[in-house]
Amino acid sequence: MKIAVLGGGNGSFAAAGDFALSGHEVRLWRRDADQVAAHRAAGSRILVKDHSGRHDVKLALITADIAEAVNGVELILCPAPAFAQPHIAGLLAPHLRDGQVVFLPPATFGSMIFAQAARDAVNHAKASFAETGTLPWLTRKHGPFEVAITIRAKRLPVGVFPLDQAAHALEVIGRAFPGVIEPCGDALSGALMNAGPIIHPPLIVMNAGPIEHFERWDIHKEGTQAAIRRVTDALDAERIAVREALGYGAPHFPLAHHYAKEGEIWMYGRGSHDRLTDSGDWRERIVLTEHRYMREDLRLGLSLLVSVAGLAGEATPLAKAFLAIGGAVCGEDFARDGRTLETLGLGDLRKAELQTLLRNGF
Repeated sequence: MKIAVLGGGNGSFAAAGDFALSGHEVRLWRRDADQVAAHRAAGSRILVKDHSGRHDVKLALITADIAEAVNGVELILCPAPAFAQPHIAGLLAPHLRDGQVVFLPPATFGSMIFAQAARDAVNHAKASFAETGTLPWLTRKHGPFEVAITIRAKRLPVGVFPLDQAAHALEVIGRAFPGVIEPCGDALSGALMNAGPIIHPPLIVMNAGPIEHFERWDIHKEGTQAAIRRVTDALDAERIAVREALGYGAPHFPLAHHYAKEGEIWMYGRGSHDRLTDSGDWRERIVLTEHRYMREDLRLGLSLLVSVAGLAGEATPLAKAFLAIGGAVCGEDFARDGRTLETLGLGDLRKAELQTLLRNGF
């Protein structure tokens, strides 16, 4: 099918390359016209490296014109960081058409941002917006037009806005990810599946010393010690308690399953953590105050969790603590300036009113 991929980072290149490898017609949008020109000059190709070898694929289109990228496609996939979503949503909003599905893996409730942008653009197209709990690929770019895929997701719980369009949205997304998609309800349920705000804040904060001391540091290897894992499990318990208080049922995809040798299979499947660390791709220089784990997962992800917990009547002491510490590290007020129901324009809604909006849309 025809798929548009938005962005030029690790996830976008993995998506574009992998979809092309699977036989889909792929259009890649990047906002930087110079990078688009360079990629076209290189033949509009991406080299995909995975466990089975090296695969050279050609994309149907690479463009800096978002209208051109999404014209006539069924699926629009945007794996850009959550802090880039408002800008991209504004660019995309006027061009959405009936039946198109915007998939954000993951999103931190970014589906609402994209839906609001379409509403604000007075675009009445019957599009749907979906998000899931993780990026479908553990991946890193190895060059300007080369990407390594260490893991492909085995299970992706997907929430849809509005929920009454879920059947169509899940069918479209399922054709891009056959046998992987699992419905988990509305878009807020999908947002509360996001693993990033659970795994990454303890890693980035509790490893702050070695991150600033060493030139390169693998927070998923040396940085993932038993003490940090215990904190991660406790933070994840807060997330699951919020889900349950809002009426979302199991499976909740507890992060502990990501590390487990037995039991329920997590999103990336068995042994994914070991394969991630064995790849060496996550041994990197980390600028503590600028890294995505701090700016996206902690600042935006945990502020959303704390805000939604307030609506649900659940305590989140660890999430609040990490917001306070992360904000202190960066000299900002993450709790005030992050992503909350209030900053999304939903702060005046009671739980039942929010659930109605999530089901029926604007």
